[in-house]
Amino acid sequence: MSKLIITRWEGRLLTALFSHKEALEIGLEESRSILGNIYIGKVNNIIKNLNSAFVDFGEGQTGYYNLSDNPVSIFSDGHSGKLKSGDEIVVQVEKEAVKAKEPVLTANLNFTGRYAVLTAAKNTIGFSSKILDKGWKDALRPKLEALVTEQAGVIVRTNAYRHEEELLKEVGLLLDTCRHVVETAKYRSCFSLLYEAEPEYLKSLQGCPEGTLTELVTDQKDVLYHLENYLALHNPGKTVKLRFYDDPMLSLTKLYSLETVLEQACQKRVWLKSGGYLIIEYTEAMTVIDVNTGKYSGRKSKEEAIRLTNLEAASEIARQLRLRNVSGIIIVDFIDMKSESDRELLLSAMRDAVKRDPVKTTVVDMTPLNLVELTRKKAKKPLWEQLPRKQKGDTKGL
Repeated sequence: MSKLIITRWEGRLLTALFSHKEALEIGLEESRSILGNIYIGKVNNIIKNLNSAFVDFGEGQTGYYNLSDNPVSIFSDGHSGKLKSGDEIVVQVEKEAVKAKEPVLTANLNFTGRYAVLTAAKNTIGFSSKILDKGWKDALRPKLEALVTEQAGVIVRTNAYRHEEELLKEVGLLLDTCRHVVETAKYRSCFSLLYEAEPEYLKSLQGCPEGTLTELVTDQKDVLYHLENYLALHNPGKTVKLRFYDDPMLSLTKLYSLETVLEQACQKRVWLKSGGYLIIEYTEAMTVIDVNTGKYSGRKSKEEAIRLTNLEAASEIARQLRLRNVSGIIIVDFIDMKSESDRELLLSAMRDAVKRDPVKTTVVDMTPLNLVELTRKKAKKPLWEQLPRKQKGDTKGL
């Protein structure tokens, strides 16, 4: 069972998910995150050879926009067709700015809830790959199609499984939100903020697998207010307890050693209980993880020691990817194993370990060089990029 802690650290909201006293996720909310926000933008410049455009949106910001999107147009003369400089369109921030890169904008508006994602530009019904019950999906599909008709599409999240009533209710609310945004856009001035995405701590709450979260703890009154409103709609059966922490003698940060968790989550070396260790390094193209036997001192044979270290490493790697918000391509150099059955056992263990991650993580395969390839969907910035430079520990040079 899990516990979600929400507090403030150095002026920013800090969210940490614990399970049996072990940190699974930790993140710092940007002071002014725009990810997921929806604006009325104005096309600034068309780059024909890249099939893209730069679009100005709220507060003088400019974002990169792919022209293959189907925009919701709000032209003054009511025409539609190919975009040109000066046209106004409704855009959502799909990715925040990274280093010198502009934010990425999309016209395919998405509205995310605990049980579903409403897709305004795609009128298809999809299901999380983790929902394997074909009968349940087949029975639900016509109900969703009748609800959204041809207005939008729905992606059913893992948490919706066996929560049909709550799912259908939420889809109705998301539809209302979508309609309101599109209608409001017709009467608002350029660069207006039409929709503000939910704060990061609510996204963390939405991502917790159904039935695993038992308690929410915060010492922030503004956060408490938002959580109370959210749970009033999304806590059937009162399965999640909300607690306000107000001990003046010991802060939540100290009580849960959150500064230590942050520091350890940015170190290159991660020790395993067996005495082995991981080396985690980031490059522009991928994340590379090396597994070593280290101080292993067991009485097992060499082959068995390697197998046990690798299996322990697989479980810890899955946790570290989630804890550090690592995304993209991940290459793991496990300790070489001669036995084909051992290699198959390791791949199976790795796949089982990443199934617990709410962010889609795929174990691709093992290469001829015995390197295991994984991919993890980008959900937010990696933790080490969110931290101030002084807190990044030995990530220097990565």
